[in-house]
Amino acid sequence: MLFKRSETGGTKDGDTVVAMLAAALRRDISFGALLPDQKLKIEALRQRYGGSNHSMRESLRLLSAEGLVEATAQRGFRVTSATQEDLRDICLVRGEVEKIALGLAIAQGDTAWEGRVVAAHHALGKAERAVAGAPDDLTALEWDEACRAFSHALISGCGSPRLMDLHRKFFDQSRRFRLALLREGRLDFAGRAARRDGLLQAVLDRQQDRAIALLDADIAADFGLGAVGAVGAVGGADASSGPVPG
Repeated sequence: MLFKRSETGGTKDGDTVVAMLAAALRRDISFGALLPDQKLKIEALRQRYGGSNHSMRESLRLLSAEGLVEATAQRGFRVTSATQEDLRDICLVRGEVEKIALGLAIAQGDTAWEGRVVAAHHALGKAERAVAGAPDDLTALEWDEACRAFSHALISGCGSPRLMDLHRKFFDQSRRFRLALLREGRLDFAGRAARRDGLLQAVLDRQQDRAIALLDADIAADFGLGAVGAVGAVGGADASSGPVPG
């Protein structure tokens, strides 16, 4: 141990507060309660979310490392922008990470991994039917968590904690774009279900090339993009770099 922890500092409790604040901020950025490019003033955030100046600043630093918040020249913070170019870049990196991880998972995943994928697939289908039938904050939150759980389960057999960390980071960065599409009623739930069913079958059949191709197509289709596997191919019908609505 390089530094002795304070006997009265309550480091563990402090870490818990920072994590809770970061989770609340992450959720509100993802759901659009905190808008792209919005300035994040410490005092205003404290009044809204609680915590001390120090814990709020640490939470913002944590989200900055995740790419959801940016530090400004005046030692302040703002929500990271959300343009079409941002979306393409996030999906490109997320897609490459997930394809590598899925290939490893298919090659070495065991029966327990298959079980996790099947269970997560079932839960996502149930959550998707609920949000499609009665969209509100609760069903949207449950659907969003089910999306994350299925994506996580697919690659959970890869055996690489670092790939899992990268997946978590870029999945979180893509959440607000998908949730904006949900708010605007622009998601094709039938298409999503069909792609997901095909992906599940390819995974269970250990058809690595087919599963990776389906995963790539699913990420792109989810956000209205072209194939994300090549930089030159990224881009949907709208190639502008303007802000994503929402």
